[in-house]
Amino acid sequence: MTDRDRFIATARRVIATEAEGLAALGPALGDSFAHAVELMLAAKGRVIVSGMGKSGHIARKIAATLASTGTPAHFVHPAEASHGDLGMMTKGDVVLVLSNSGETPELADLVAYTRRFRIPLIGVAARAESTLLRQSDAAIVLPKADEACTTGHVPTTSTTMTLALGDALAVALMEHRDFTPEDFRGFHPGGKLGARLASVADLMHKGDSVPLVRSGTPMTEVLLAITSKGFGVVGVLDADDRLQGIITDGDLRRHMAGLLDQRAETVMTRNPRTIDPTALAESAVAVMNDFKITCLFVADPADEGKVQGILHIHDCLRAGVV
Repeated sequence: MTDRDRFIATARRVIATEAEGLAALGPALGDSFAHAVELMLAAKGRVIVSGMGKSGHIARKIAATLASTGTPAHFVHPAEASHGDLGMMTKGDVVLVLSNSGETPELADLVAYTRRFRIPLIGVAARAESTLLRQSDAAIVLPKADEACTTGHVPTTSTTMTLALGDALAVALMEHRDFTPEDFRGFHPGGKLGARLASVADLMHKGDSVPLVRSGTPMTEVLLAITSKGFGVVGVLDADDRLQGIITDGDLRRHMAGLLDQRAETVMTRNPRTIDPTALAESAVAVMNDFKITCLFVADPADEGKVQGILHIHDCLRAGVV
């Protein structure tokens, strides 16, 4: 066996070992997990997440995931807590502490503080009889599982299980609160994720830039509107300001004979597709791709279907929505 073969074999063994740990974690969860979720939901303040060493790194990630999914949370380093950061915790908070052994000495002051001020404590550890879990209001025991290293001491499977447990808590809280993609975008306005969750209202053109004419408008004026607005399309409004139809380049070609003697309603395509301003821009792109169109007028059903704006495929591409 070559070195490269051994590297691949090791990687597969590590992943298989950690997968076994995750497979054991799900069935092991029970009332203590449900109680932990209830404590978090009842908290009037924040979820304080803490851990030392590798558990601390996992705790930081869990705090970030909770905060970005609608549960206010932040990480407190247990060593710093003993030097003033205990003041970051108040009676309205709930504390989530991670420790594989449940005996990490740096956690002692933090745990004692929660007991002194009756701050709910959720403990996560691999030993049910550990000090941390005996002191906790909700004690979540990680199932026994082999670490993925050959020595059996390096935190690997245990940290993977703890990370998955944090995700499980965050998603349980999300689903209970009916946390929506739009809510998620509020915490992720930047980057690719922000682009994917941008709404149509965020990207659409509105006001005077929207190409609109009224039914009865001569085609000479319609052509000027199409040219001046630059979208290659114009919307036709009825007497109640609702979108009656649209006129595209294709409509112009189909009515070339005597075009300038006609009016908007005789050339337009009736009942055009529109999109709600609250829809995700990604959904608008899907509609445009499905029907091979480059623009969508934006109409709000809550406002009797009146036109709110127009969205061009290029607006979505510039924003990174693909």
